[in-house]
Order: sequence, then structure tokens, then C-alpha cells
Amino acid sequence: MDWLEQINRVMEYIEENLADEISYDKVAKMACCSKYHFSRMFSSIMGITLSQYIRRRRLSLAAFELQNSDIKIIDLAMKYGYSSADSFSRAFYNLHGVNPSIARNNGVQLKAFPKMSFQITIKGDVEMEYRIERLDFEFTVVGVKNTILTEKSFEMVPKIWEEASKTGLVQRLIDMSWEDPQCKLESLLGVVGEQPSITDEKFEYMIGVRYKNKVPEDMEKIVIPKSTWAVFPDVTDAWKRLYTEWLPTSGYELADLPCIECYYAPDHEPKDELWVPIIA
Repeated sequence: MDWLEQINRVMEYIEENLADEISYDKVAKMACCSKYHFSRMFSSIMGITLSQYIRRRRLSLAAFELQNSDIKIIDLAMKYGYSSADSFSRAFYNLHGVNPSIARNNGVQLKAFPKMSFQITIKGDVEMEYRIERLDFEFTVVGVKNTILTEKSFEMVPKIWEEASKTGLVQRLIDMSWEDPQCKLESLLGVVGEQPSITDEKFEYMIGVRYKNKVPEDMEKIVIPKSTWAVFPDVTDAWKRLYTEWLPTSGYELADLPCIECYYAPDHEPKDELWVPIIA
């Protein structure tokens, strides 16, 4: 089964279970990747988070039922996973612009959010450079974590780095950095941590460096085991093209580890790289 077929099977599973509980462990298993990677892949390709998609599809179906049946609003709320009629009504209003009770009236304008499917558009006009790095040792990244909203990540991450520079955190990390380089991960690192759950609309992002000594009290650590990585120049461009161009056609599967952004010294070329864990 190829990548595209796997992902579209996931979309069918979600569609078939909109009125039931959706198992996100099963979603990730069907997609042959971790919950972490599926969540980021979905938002990168679709332009919205998985939780937003599921919510919009459920509220679209709820609107159809309101106009074509006499189902009670509280029963409809329970059917689509809301704990009360009030929480359902608020969500319904946010999408459709009217309350559920009004949606039953003739002539009321509602919004239908269609079922999505994944497709690949082969461009072929700009190549995507990468290399494979195999690290045969465990290493530790130490730094400070920040919470990032998935849909605003390209805005929030640069601001976090800018703030870290102003507060002196960046210089402090540079002073802590590894004195005995073992690999090309000797730089300022942005570790893209796992979402608490597959449908969360935020994730943890650590600004840090590789470090072998005692962890400072105001910092945290992430331990990365022996692993294999696909490495891409230009972090911003790589993120935008990773899930839509490289992964569907590469034949690789993503490993259940964080992705790492590497920001090098000013005279280094390239200036930054994205390290993506893969199954060797």
C-alpha cells in the first residue's frame, strides 16, 4: 500500500466515525507514522489542524440533520461528542453564524465543510536537496520549552528566537554548547516536540543545544537515541515541502522522534537545516 492510499484510508476512517469515538492510535497506525508526525503532516497539507477538520465535518453533518429531521438539539450534541447543548450551540454558531434552533428555519444560510482527500501534485520544477545522516550514539538537548500554536507556528517561532536573543538566552546557550563535536548537530537547536494529543492545536518547541553536563534548574532536557535523519537545507522551505513533496515520493517512513531545526553560526553555509527522523 503506498503513502497516498494509506492517508486516504485514514480520511475514510475519520468520515465513517464522525458520530462515534475516533481512535487516534488507530489513525496513526493506519497512516504508518506517529501521532506526532500525522498531526503536523495533516495541518501542513490541509492548511487546518486535524481537530478543526473533524469539528467542521461534524458540525456540517449536524446542520444537515437539523434541516432534515426533528432530532432534539441535546441529542445532536451528544451524537457529535459535545458534553452539553450549550457547548454544541457555541461551536455551531462559530461555524455557521446562527444558533442550532434557527438553523431549522427555511432560507437560513449555513456552511457545508466537505470531506477532504489527499492528492499529490507533481511539480518537478524545483529540486529538493537532502542528505542522510546516521548518528550511532545517544545525545541530550538542554534548553527552554515554549508552547506554539500549530496554525501560527511560522509566526511564533521566529518571535521566540528573537525574544531569546534579547533576554540573553541565545548567548547563554552558545556558551553552554558542546566543546567536543561529535556530529553536525553542533549549533543552536529548535526541537519540535510532540503534541499532548493528536488533535491538540499546539506543540512544545525547545530552544536549546547539545549538552553533557548537569541540567540548569531553569532548563529541561530531551534525550535523543541512536537514529537516522534526512537533512534539508533552509528550515522554512523544508517544512513547507517536507510533507507535500518529499515524504510522499521518497519511500521513507518517519520515525517517532522530534524534528530538529539547526541554526548555525553566521559564516556557516547553509545557515540552517531541518533534521527529520526516519526509519532506516
